Amino acid sequence: MKTQSSATAPSSIAVTSAAATSSRTAGRGRPGLGGTLQAALGVVAFSLTFPATAWGLEGFGPWTLVAVRSILAALIAGGCLLALRVAVPARRYWAGLAVVAAGVVVGFPLLTTLALQTSTTAHAAVVVGLLPLTTALFSALRVGSRPSRTFWAAALAGAGAVVAFTVQQSGGALTGADLYLFGALLVCAAGYTEGGRLARVMPGWQVIGWALVLCLPLSVPAAVLALAHEPAHLTAHSVAGLLWVAAGSQFLGLVVWYRGMAAIGIPKASQLQLAQPLLTLVWSVLLLGEHLTVAAPLTAAAVLVCIAVTQRARG
Repeated sequence: MKTQSSATAPSSIAVTSAAATSSRTAGRGRPGLGGTLQAALGVVAFSLTFPATAWGLEGFGPWTLVAVRSILAALIAGGCLLALRVAVPARRYWAGLAVVAAGVVVGFPLLTTLALQTSTTAHAAVVVGLLPLTTALFSALRVGSRPSRTFWAAALAGAGAVVAFTVQQSGGALTGADLYLFGALLVCAAGYTEGGRLARVMPGWQVIGWALVLCLPLSVPAAVLALAHEPAHLTAHSVAGLLWVAAGSQFLGLVVWYRGMAAIGIPKASQLQLAQPLLTLVWSVLLLGEHLTVAAPLTAAAVLVCIAVTQRARG
């Protein structure tokens, strides 16, 4: 499929069989390995989002940080779309792109940034711990995927382990930020599911690229208003955090993530995110100076077992 025509291919969006999905990676090593690797790279990129956001909040207000990161990511994506002369997607795809934009470009970044004003990165990781299961549920409702009972049992066990660990890390106390976090969980799962569907008919980087461009009429005036009320104080940390959430989390991470979901399926790709909270906690130690308990390696081992089971489970 050529890049110029991939966004306007006449085929409808549909969930392909496991055999058809595997055939896409035939000739490039073990079937599905490339998709798994791309989804895993997306998880690594996402695991840095909360620590980078915490850095960004050192110099930017929450509304400014979200609006500016969206603009910067849209400039990167728009530049790539223009350079490669990618055709505008057909009208029938714009509703799905709007869902992606609302979920992963606006909703999740805004709600988690607001939450991180009063919540630690460890507590916010609860969202990421529940996201794989929520994404699998959205996938079952939206695209009709039917994972096996073994898949669901492993997914629930992994989510339970992550939630127990992250709640224990935060002292078990609920805060006012929880409403933001649970709202972010729902909108992000919807955006991931819709993005995974669209990535079956157009390259994943085009999915997030057009979603970012779609938000420009909203993000530009939002940035102007936010900067007027939230003066920026540039520091090394705040600039580095802003650049990462814009280029790494908002664009490059989503590019490989959607490609991975298209290759191995939404439910299986979503379960790789069970490792994300633990990676986030590692980055929090290295970048923010937070401390972990001895429960971390035990939880990591349990999560890795659950991931292995979900990747082998048949629908």
